[in-house]
Amino acid sequence: MKKTFFLLTLSSLILSCTKVKEPSTTLKTNEFAIVIHGGAGTILKKNMTPEKEAAYKAKLKEAITTGYNILKNGGTSLDAVEKTIHIMENSPLFNAGKGAVFTHNETNEMDASIMNGNNLNAGAVAGVTDVKNPISAARKVMTNSNHVLLSGKGASIFAKEQGLEIVEPSYFFTEKRFKSLQKIKEKEKTALDHDTKSAFYDPEIKDSKYGTVGCVALDKKGNITAGTSTGGMTNKRWNRIGDSPIIGSGTYANNKTCGVSSTGWGEYFIRAQVAYDISAQMEYQNKSLKEATKDVIQNKLTKLGGTGGVVALDKNGNMSFEFNTAGMYRASMDDKGELIIKIYKN
Repeated sequence: MKKTFFLLTLSSLILSCTKVKEPSTTLKTNEFAIVIHGGAGTILKKNMTPEKEAAYKAKLKEAITTGYNILKNGGTSLDAVEKTIHIMENSPLFNAGKGAVFTHNETNEMDASIMNGNNLNAGAVAGVTDVKNPISAARKVMTNSNHVLLSGKGASIFAKEQGLEIVEPSYFFTEKRFKSLQKIKEKEKTALDHDTKSAFYDPEIKDSKYGTVGCVALDKKGNITAGTSTGGMTNKRWNRIGDSPIIGSGTYANNKTCGVSSTGWGEYFIRAQVAYDISAQMEYQNKSLKEATKDVIQNKLTKLGGTGGVVALDKNGNMSFEFNTAGMYRASMDDKGELIIKIYKN
């Protein structure tokens, strides 16, 4: 009898040790929720005036409240993400739409993507120069075409055919962004003249890689949508495209796991497939959202040399804001209407 009891106990111990780890958070936290970001980088309070900080917070509040009200009234996460990003695209504060940075040739080339976690459908545009709201063009690619990614003139022609608002390229001109380009060009010239790369590590040049806006929303039906929009990198050349329009890098959504929108140095986010990797770790390693975002941003991306962050939302309404920079413009609202807006790391 003792021998049998011992064997049963031993068997139970072995089974408990080999049992697959369950996700650390399986309970429904929020019936619906929304998270947004307005870019990451060396965002320090000492460099921010009270007026500028107030302006950023006010616009983040306006944007996220727009999406929240759609969700609260039973609307879709797809509508919530698109309309929320419109607010940020229409503001000169953020590097997307109206506030898009300039290329080396003094033009504005914008990228955007959106993904539906319900059916894994996705759409994106890259290098558009005359579409007022690139996120809407990305949505039309997803819903009204057989493609995922359109670029350049073709993307603009498609957007026009879909009835989206087309503007003159001059609409995207802002004095602040233009001056930033001139400063960076001058610093690059100085670096080359002195045969040194020191100027390329200037904070203003370095942070020119980070500007992006993004949103992830979970609606009452349990559908997750993620979207990202950007003007890209200041002084970019040769029609460079970053991670924002790349599904799996800048944007990813899957109802089985989570939705993610990225912001940072795009080349590294593409190489690391940041957004998809977070979802994959949750699906195949049974990690929680927080565990997955922390590993991808603080471990994998950082070791690779990449900088930036993500906002993410899982199927149960849990939120994560993970970044390895000094700051990230971000905000969240849960199903109880609690609004949180933050800019700095601490």
